[in-house]
Amino acid sequence: MSAVTIRERVQWPLLTPLLALLVLCLTWFWHDDWPALTLVTVALIGSIVAAVHHAEVVAHKVGEPFGSLILAVAVTVIEVALIVLLMTGGGKGASTYARDTVFAAVMITFNGIVGLSLVVGARKHNIVSFNASGTGSAVTTVVTLAGVALVLPSFTTSAAGREYSPSQLAFAAVASLALYGAFVFTQTIRHRDFFLPVSSDDTGRATGLLDLDGDGHADPPPARAAWTSLGLLIVSLVSVVGLAKLLSPTIEDVVADLGLPYTVVGVVIALFVLAPESIAATRNAARDRVQLSLNLAYGSAMASIGLTIPAVALAMIWLSGPLELGLEPIQMVLFVLTIVVTVFTVVQGRAYALQGFVHLVLLGAWLFLSVHP
Repeated sequence: MSAVTIRERVQWPLLTPLLALLVLCLTWFWHDDWPALTLVTVALIGSIVAAVHHAEVVAHKVGEPFGSLILAVAVTVIEVALIVLLMTGGGKGASTYARDTVFAAVMITFNGIVGLSLVVGARKHNIVSFNASGTGSAVTTVVTLAGVALVLPSFTTSAAGREYSPSQLAFAAVASLALYGAFVFTQTIRHRDFFLPVSSDDTGRATGLLDLDGDGHADPPPARAAWTSLGLLIVSLVSVVGLAKLLSPTIEDVVADLGLPYTVVGVVIALFVLAPESIAATRNAARDRVQLSLNLAYGSAMASIGLTIPAVALAMIWLSGPLELGLEPIQMVLFVLTIVVTVFTVVQGRAYALQGFVHLVLLGAWLFLSVHP
């Protein structure tokens, strides 16, 4: 390996987040012309790639499932900040922005990240294996969170429309936070082994935990490098969300000019925000570590609901106007289909490419119906 190549590999992960943050600062008040928007887009893509790199460094240092949890929570915390920030700006879609963004996160993670991971993993390894106990408990937790936060508001009668009353919203916030905390405790302390990659036989049946120390990978980075990557991961994610926000007015204008539903704005921004997790999950799947891909997918969906609902509930103390959390009929049907397919995917603890394609078709149906409801 040449000296130039070594310098490039050392420098670009360090410089990209800082340059992206600089672009964010320089264009915060000036981003209405195409050169500035092009610069913002390039910086956004660079931030996404850098975030994946630094997340993998941190994950390698702290081990799994802590690494997947750190990336999921870091992305979601900043995503929550973006949701609240956009809600404070008011506008046409302020009342449904939280619902649309959270639902988009669920559909992207359950069908997009999971589907792509299964296809990539099965294409390379024929059949992929994972721990059905750990993955099943994650799916159960997300379904419960989504049921309380997104489904029940469509059927309650204490408030008009698809809204919770203040007391109902407070209950949903506390329940979401408590359930998310209980799962994190289970994943990281009580039953950590259920969320580690598994080895398998020729038929894809799990035979035990995968030996992560004997897979030929490099030794964990030193503590200083891990702390540096953690800081640059946060900088990268701040840049991702901030740059996505700068692009959102342009996205809104394009959506309005094309006559598309406002929910498309939330879909596009969610795709940008979840890009680091999508890339990281795909890489893990290619390495035959689909368990880590599923940890990222379901952990992100769980954090998106479990942290967003309490934050939005707290923000409603200062924000005026309605907050619609209940799903629309089309969203409800797609959510039910997604859950049914997901149950059949995870119940056996092994999967092949067809199951991934099924999830990707559901993702395509959701994207198409978001544009043409």
